[in-house]
Amino acid sequence: MCPNETSSPALVTPALEDIAPLLLVSGPPAPLQRFADIIATLRGPQGCPWDLKQTHASLRPYLLEESYELIDAIDAGSDEAIAEELGDVLLQVVLHAQIAHDRGAFDLARVIALVSDKMVRRHPHVFAGGTADDADAVLKAWKEIKHAEGRGLLDGVPRSAPAVQRAQQIATRAGSVGFDWPSAHEVIAKIKEETAEVEEAMASGSQDAMEDELGDLMFAVVNLGRKLGLDAEAALRRTNAKFERRFGGVLSKLADRGLLPEQSDLAEMDALWEEVKREERGLR
Repeated sequence: MCPNETSSPALVTPALEDIAPLLLVSGPPAPLQRFADIIATLRGPQGCPWDLKQTHASLRPYLLEESYELIDAIDAGSDEAIAEELGDVLLQVVLHAQIAHDRGAFDLARVIALVSDKMVRRHPHVFAGGTADDADAVLKAWKEIKHAEGRGLLDGVPRSAPAVQRAQQIATRAGSVGFDWPSAHEVIAKIKEETAEVEEAMASGSQDAMEDELGDLMFAVVNLGRKLGLDAEAALRRTNAKFERRFGGVLSKLADRGLLPEQSDLAEMDALWEEVKREERGLR
């Protein structure tokens, strides 16, 4: 989604061909067509056995893997890596489109046409004489246009998305219509309440109850991040990276002592953990 959408949705959308001169688009770019031809050849009679046997379902893990590798490249800030990983994601898109074409469903041109029409339809401030005062007005208009298209408030939040990310999206959408805590302070109170309920579930010994209450606690924590203007998924990735870095330091220090982790104990490893933390902060 473009971060600069409009405040007044126009439901009469110009045809894409009418704005092609504005977009400076006269057809598929040659590099994209060449790439599509390569994938078609790989899926052809004399193509690659691996590519020929792929289905939408079989490619699912690769699409997820490539998407996460692109995120890693973005986090690393490497333009070369970003370009490479974008290519791998594009490979997945084109391969899925070719698989669909092979079974007579749709093709890459259809994929491009659908997303192009959607971008034009949802950006009336750019293509239909609308206005865009600020990002908030843009988001409001985007939601109104989606509603006019018959999309529900929670439609489009992928069920297969990481649970933390999906929780934040669901809560954000609910909050957009007023179903929300007034401030972060109320969320902290909710976290305390949910923590107590986890303890009660633990005392009951019920796995189902513990899972329910743990989920409620995690959902509340995600909402605390949201109320603080933070992305909970990004915050947890940052903590994962920090833990990995620091625990790696602990393992390195144990190795310097000629020890394996299983030859140590919690007290020793905890002391080394604090030592690694001090070193990170430049303290001795």
